Amino acid sequence: MSSTKPTIVLVHGAFADASGYVGVIDRLEADGYSVVARPNPLRSLASDADSLRTRVAAIDGPVVLVGHSYAGAVIGHAVEGLHNVIGLVYLAAFGLEVGESCLTAQAGYEPSLLATENAPTSYDAPGAPGGPDLYINEGRFREVFAGDSSAAAARQMYVTQRPLSAFAFTEAATTRGWDTRPTWYLVSTEDNSIPPQLQRDMAARMGAYTEEIHGSHTAFIAHPHRVARFIQHAADSFAGDHVTAN
Repeated sequence: MSSTKPTIVLVHGAFADASGYVGVIDRLEADGYSVVARPNPLRSLASDADSLRTRVAAIDGPVVLVGHSYAGAVIGHAVEGLHNVIGLVYLAAFGLEVGESCLTAQAGYEPSLLATENAPTSYDAPGAPGGPDLYINEGRFREVFAGDSSAAAARQMYVTQRPLSAFAFTEAATTRGWDTRPTWYLVSTEDNSIPPQLQRDMAARMGAYTEEIHGSHTAFIAHPHRVARFIQHAADSFAGDHVTAN
């Protein structure tokens, strides 16, 4: 097996930015991984995937894509045509089937708190094909998004939250990607943004190796050591599979 470790590309989801991965980045880099935590525009599924695909195509050597929340849909979409991607890691993330959107994937499940605590803007989302931007309401932000983070940390996340366009949330996937790469999934059992049972069902549909963490939607912020270890184990598994396949 090659001693070269894959580059880990961390992609943030809605209402967040790449700085949320800082604890995970510290641990991955300490263990010798090259890490890229790129901005996700959150404008449309197709354009967000195109943006990611362009960045990843420029990386030399094997790559592992890690997506949180909405970014799970993005990495599944972006992987098409990326021959250097050896595996996908989902952190409480959407793994969409062709024709599904992040909205329709939740049909038939108990509505999450996010379903009632999102706030659309009165104006169209800048840079999106149409429709408003979505934010999380202030009053229950911590409960919805970051229940295992401190009140102070959750307040910072609320103040700095980046909106997701409603268009991106409702745009149907045209490819799934996860059926062409090995896949790992970390379910957040106390998630109030994406129903935990939906996470389990999406992971099962993908045939993903699955573990669970007793944490909120942003468990990777509150428990960076555990999540970094999960990503490392996934990357080691993917690298071994890649060498064997070659």
